[in-house]
Amino acid sequence: MSRVFHRSARADPPLADHGDGSVIVGADGRRYLDACGGAAVSCLGHGDAEVVAALAEQAARLAYAHTSFFTTEAAEALADLLVEASGGALARAYFVCDGSEGVETAVKMAHQYHRECGRPGRTRVIARRQSYHGNTLGALSAGASAWRRAMYGELLLPTMSHIEPCHPYRLQAPGETLEAYGRRAADALEAEIRRLGAENVSCFIAETVGGATLGCTPPAPGYFARIRDICDRHGVLLIFDEVMCGMGRTGTAFAFEQEGIAPDIAVVAKGLGAGYVPLGAVLCAQHVFDAFRDGSGAFLHGHTFVGHPVACAAALAVQTAVRRRGLLAHVRTKGARLRARLDDALGAHPHVGDIRGRGLFQAVELVRDRAEKTPFDPGLRLHERLKAEAMARGLLIYAVGGGAGGAGGDHVVLAPPYVVTDDEVEAIATRLSDAIAAVV
Repeated sequence: MSRVFHRSARADPPLADHGDGSVIVGADGRRYLDACGGAAVSCLGHGDAEVVAALAEQAARLAYAHTSFFTTEAAEALADLLVEASGGALARAYFVCDGSEGVETAVKMAHQYHRECGRPGRTRVIARRQSYHGNTLGALSAGASAWRRAMYGELLLPTMSHIEPCHPYRLQAPGETLEAYGRRAADALEAEIRRLGAENVSCFIAETVGGATLGCTPPAPGYFARIRDICDRHGVLLIFDEVMCGMGRTGTAFAFEQEGIAPDIAVVAKGLGAGYVPLGAVLCAQHVFDAFRDGSGAFLHGHTFVGHPVACAAALAVQTAVRRRGLLAHVRTKGARLRARLDDALGAHPHVGDIRGRGLFQAVELVRDRAEKTPFDPGLRLHERLKAEAMARGLLIYAVGGGAGGAGGDHVVLAPPYVVTDDEVEAIATRLSDAIAAVV
């Protein structure tokens, strides 16, 4: 009998024994092709010798040093790499343990920034419906995944409000161009700022490419350029949540590079440490940091394991490997191949409504009626059945419900390691297609 409090209180999951590249091997010897990287985490796969060596070397040299006393070479070098990867758009890095903590930190950073600038009335946070920003209370308040919030509604922060997401498949009007839709979707932010009063709004937070809840939805052309303009005109900080879509997952170091604009604050995690360590980072622009330096002089925030040297050393090895091995280009080419194979296998399927994404971050949305885009009955728990069917076929997928609003909608997120091979891409498309055929 397991004494672990597992996600399900009614069943124990199978025991994972070891990993090998894109494969996880169970204690019973079964091999599972990890087509989702756990949750878009394992970007280098398992058993990367360089990362393991860097982790061990740092642990032997210095396992831990509290950031109220010291900085470390690992943290400084990783911050340098991330700032340089942003092309100078971001200037400072604050290291945390995961994405939820990163979002909490980013929102608090924005909150204190306005106080340092003499604007204490700016307390409101605007986010988007169908978003997911984490599971701590602050991050859950910012997110708008209905089924995740339902249990904790009484505990969520009242200072959050939500606008419609940029979701062309669901919200673009008939006959409307993508560009026109993107502007209309962005203008919802301006309307909400005016409703609240710009003098009361601290920040707007959004996933650059929609993640778990929205299912790898890229923004419409011009959407974020318009968002950037609106934020600038109203003195609102722009926060990009790139916990899932960042650190190379969409083919560039930061997903926002493909939008031609930059945020004031960005949050990354998951692929930052590739699963070898739990690590996230909050990066801010120079003007944000300057407000703290020229104001009170300190960010009134901190956790015990902020800037953990072993985690930073491992992440530094991960990010160095991604660049030295040319894996960003690999993400683009293998992502295009995966998309082509999904289109071939599922593009005409009567119950596949949409295939979307960027790089090695692709999603397949399932519908009862393709023409009407009608979701399946939530009571069928189709995504859960599909996950189980795929796993029985040796394929791990990230299957999610509620993507069409409320409890409705079923989609699959695919986020394999950046080192995925052509044969593995073929296996992902084939096994997923077979699993969908079996379940639907």
